Amino acid sequence: MTHRRSVGVFLAGCIVFVNLYAVQALLPTIAESFGAPVAQTGWTITAPLLAVALLAPFVGSISDMLGRKRLIVTAMTLLPLPTLMVAFSASLPAMILWRFAQGLTMPFIFAVTVAYVGEETEGPDTIRLAGTYTVGTIFGGFAGRFVAGHIAEVADWRAAFLAFAALSAAFAAAVAWLLPKERRFRPISGLRASMQSVADHLRNRRLIATFAVGFSMLFCIIAVFTYVNFYLAEPPFDLGPAALGSVFVVYLLGMVMTPVSARLAVRFGRRATLGCATAICVAALLLTLLHSLIAVIAGLAFIAGALFVQMSLAIGFIGVAARHAKSTAVGLYVACYYVGGALGGILPAGLWHLAGWPGCVALAVFVQLIVVAIATVSWREVPTAA
Repeated sequence: MTHRRSVGVFLAGCIVFVNLYAVQALLPTIAESFGAPVAQTGWTITAPLLAVALLAPFVGSISDMLGRKRLIVTAMTLLPLPTLMVAFSASLPAMILWRFAQGLTMPFIFAVTVAYVGEETEGPDTIRLAGTYTVGTIFGGFAGRFVAGHIAEVADWRAAFLAFAALSAAFAAAVAWLLPKERRFRPISGLRASMQSVADHLRNRRLIATFAVGFSMLFCIIAVFTYVNFYLAEPPFDLGPAALGSVFVVYLLGMVMTPVSARLAVRFGRRATLGCATAICVAALLLTLLHSLIAVIAGLAFIAGALFVQMSLAIGFIGVAARHAKSTAVGLYVACYYVGGALGGILPAGLWHLAGWPGCVALAVFVQLIVVAIATVSWREVPTAA
């Protein structure tokens, strides 16, 4: 059962990020297809992130009342429908609308799976299963971008979304079969109890710090891996869709680093591991400023590895910091996480026009330094009164 649970959690994390980020490798192609400027095309990334952020706090409360697996499987079953409609979008606004619709299903997969991980395991097992989930999201983020770029090179961007609609349906069936039904779930009934849980979580300093880490992680990964496509599509790099999709192979470093980070966190603590990951991320961001494709790719690889270490640490810490109503805590985390991602898709646009890639890098460095300071102060390993 443990093996089936791990595979089910992996697939649930994978399919969310396949659909969420596949469009990044296609942004220059989509901009050309619709004759749209960079800032408007960036809304194809921001729209699903906003949808997730809007729903996530309520998803936690719904899940705390109704359970875990049924919501995960239902959302995964619905996800192929808007994905299919993205492929048939006649205009950029229509595509943005269907991308928003995709985002409405995603928190029922992401947030509830994270709550499932925190609830069905404890101690080192929680860190390990959170690592498995994170590896799934990393592989999904890579596969979505890589496959989309290569399909667009030989066909067009619409064919990529047709393929992802079929893949989403297959993964939904697999998770329905593989993922064991939750055993430790205890429902929380009533809106008043749910709202009290939200208030308790918002007074929990360790949870607030965890929300900040999630915000920073997705802000930086969206900002970096969105605008680097425009950076690499310009001289002196001049990369096309397939080459841009191939750049995202750097995501695979996160699959190596995440299990390593789990062992480091168990041995040295989350705060020390987070500090190390942040230092690596900042150094790697600066490395991408060199006008060398090798340097940029190396920098992106270390950025991906470091940021996914941060994600794994934050996911694993939610279950430790939240004393009750863990799904509601996850919902708040996911809301902050995707607000960070949504802002990461649009805030760097002005800096891109003013200062190009160096402006985007400076913003990412600033966000990383602020958040590691917050977590260093607030992440204590031993539970105390919040």
